[in-house]
Amino acid sequence: MAKQILIGISGWRYPPWRQVFYPKGLIQKRELEFASQALPTIELNGSFYALQRPSSYLSWYEQTPPDFVFSIKATRYITHILRLENIETALANFFASGLLALKEKLGPVLWQFPPSFRFDAALFENFLKQLPHDTEAAAKLAEKRDATMHNREFIKADQKRALRHAVEIRNKSFEVPEFITLLRKYNVALVIADTAGKWPDNQDITADFTYLRLHGAEELYASGYTDKALDHWAARIDAWSKGSQPEDAKLVSEEAPTQRKSRDVYCYFDNDIKVKAPFDARKLLRRLDLESGLRELDWSHADEPGELNPTKARGKAKPAK
Repeated sequence: MAKQILIGISGWRYPPWRQVFYPKGLIQKRELEFASQALPTIELNGSFYALQRPSSYLSWYEQTPPDFVFSIKATRYITHILRLENIETALANFFASGLLALKEKLGPVLWQFPPSFRFDAALFENFLKQLPHDTEAAAKLAEKRDATMHNREFIKADQKRALRHAVEIRNKSFEVPEFITLLRKYNVALVIADTAGKWPDNQDITADFTYLRLHGAEELYASGYTDKALDHWAARIDAWSKGSQPEDAKLVSEEAPTQRKSRDVYCYFDNDIKVKAPFDARKLLRRLDLESGLRELDWSHADEPGELNPTKARGKAKPAK
């Protein structure tokens, strides 16, 4: 299978982006349409804070180009509130909430864990073994939804498609080979996260794809990426897409991953307080010669600062603890 490199942004509805990334006069309801023509993928964050509705997923499907891909940030109810305890119904409700309406545009599901969540091998494996790895399995799981989903469910897969999962951890207790072995057992990707040194930044490859989240090289959620930093990530993405691993990659496990000739790579910029994210994404796409077919941007305001109001952003709020 030919490798696929998709680079985009986390969320799309941020007031500071207006008249900077989004052109003056663009109405709010067309922002997704614009963003999806400028970038090949978006990580949906609103699904982390609350279950979205099928009508929203159907609308997002219609607003985006045929080859567009959404990654879905899974509900924090499972990871932050239930903390993986008694999650069967919550998982069913999440997969019944409309993800399957995205059909061929449905990309990986991101499971982000809070800094206070420590590694528990038995608990984590119980979680991993419940994750559906294709859309038909997800639809079957969604059938177990509870009454709270009445009249707001979507539980039909248009066809059987692979469903990928990625895990982002923020506690050093996960820096053990046993965790890497578990992820590889279930073909779940360890998120490679650039967090300005705040959280673990291991780069073990644990699945048939790679998932990156770039939160800021110098300051979490605020700093843009320099040309040198973008060159650094471009070289790494190129290596991972060719099935190899950079020699200086920070690894937990000494065991090498399964050999592959290529790997798909998903990369999302989440450094958006100063409106750098969409422009950094385009700069990285350019370095990999992947800008062809994308909408032209106005770069005249690309370096302007902007304060992000979390309460007004689609799918964005203060980082969960």
